[in-house]
Amino acid sequence: MADKRVKNITIAVLAAVGAYAIGFYGGLSDQHARLLGAVVLLVALWTNEGLPLGVVSLLPIAMFPALGILSVDKTAGNYANGIIFLFLGGFMLALAVEKTELHKLIAHKLLKIFPASARGAIFALSFTSGMLSTTLSNTTTALLLMPLAHFLASDIRLKMRLALAIAFGASVGGITTPIATPPNLILFGFLNAQNMSTISFMRWIALMTPLAILMLIALASILSIGAKDMKLTYSLSQWTPVTKDQKKLGAIILILAALLALNSPIEPYYGGLGLNEQALILFFGLLLFMPGLSFIDWNDSKKIPYEIIFLFGAGFALSQAFLTTGLDKSAANAMAFFVSKGSLTTLIAIIFAMCFLAFAISNTAKASIALPIVYSLCLQGGFSAERFLLAATVCASFSFLLPISTPPNAIAFSSGALKIKDMAFYGFIFTLIGSCLLIATVYGYWTLFLI
Repeated sequence: MADKRVKNITIAVLAAVGAYAIGFYGGLSDQHARLLGAVVLLVALWTNEGLPLGVVSLLPIAMFPALGILSVDKTAGNYANGIIFLFLGGFMLALAVEKTELHKLIAHKLLKIFPASARGAIFALSFTSGMLSTTLSNTTTALLLMPLAHFLASDIRLKMRLALAIAFGASVGGITTPIATPPNLILFGFLNAQNMSTISFMRWIALMTPLAILMLIALASILSIGAKDMKLTYSLSQWTPVTKDQKKLGAIILILAALLALNSPIEPYYGGLGLNEQALILFFGLLLFMPGLSFIDWNDSKKIPYEIIFLFGAGFALSQAFLTTGLDKSAANAMAFFVSKGSLTTLIAIIFAMCFLAFAISNTAKASIALPIVYSLCLQGGFSAERFLLAATVCASFSFLLPISTPPNAIAFSSGALKIKDMAFYGFIFTLIGSCLLIATVYGYWTLFLI
């Protein structure tokens, strides 16, 4: 085992050195080439598990200052990003759901609608996750549903597929409404900053729903391949009455969901409640410790996967490094070649660059970095900015390759139901399918809306 880890670390280091050399001799500045090498090192170690996930995720704090990329303070500050406290609150809610067995109640309701089989469970969780994430954040959806992956199956192969159905379904559902996922809101902020017209709520839904439905069908169908002989642990005959704690926790979650929905702005018609969602979810997580509720105690909180928190800190640090060093602008200059080849070629380049080359950056960070680059490319080529910006925003959500790519991916990985190589395998397939479907949607269905 130790020999394998040494081998994997060696491979990662050699890949990083190779990436540095390619970048430096390919025209990047020395600092940009060093950052490129650091990114390759981190991605390789995350993928081949040469070092524990938490250890790799803390490496930027030591590496970035040593490589002259970011200072210690600037790097470490990313590990206290506000989104991390949203995760803490969400993990607490998920622990309470599992402890009170509320997930069993949810499973029973789902399996009364879909066939009580492995294939039925995969379709049920894919579509339930997709539908819930149209109004709840995809992070909250994944946190609430993930305990079902363990409860419904003892077969590790089926657990893995159920966990991916929840995580990927949440990401797909997040594109359906403007309020469902942070990249969508980042786009609205960008449109306002550029004095561009805002896309109405219903028009957004009309643009995105067919693509989301096709992706959910593809997702469930592919995850169901080979699952015919897999058996569910749960059956409808195992139904037990709803407990008092389940009712109380269910009510708390519904109140939280209502507040989150009311807090989501629908510009220009409704400005939301103005609450900080990160603080709100953390508050509800802490509420579960209070006397009279006491769904969880401090010993339960030790089950929180803190290595996932470090993982997202690393993702935020990578994003800041791209922006601070100007590597994002170098990427835009590199893509200028495609502008001369026409709008379709440029769109394909944007989609594949965001989906496959930017997989090591969180979806929120990806949207923040990519939208200014895409807008600049549209101005250079005279392309429809609205069409390209919408496509880039969808790409930010179609990040299926690594745990760091989106919060639902990280939650699925933290459940212990799958390995990074499982996510990378299925993630590559769904990223390819999503990219092709998006290209067809942009130049087919979206033309009906004159964008």
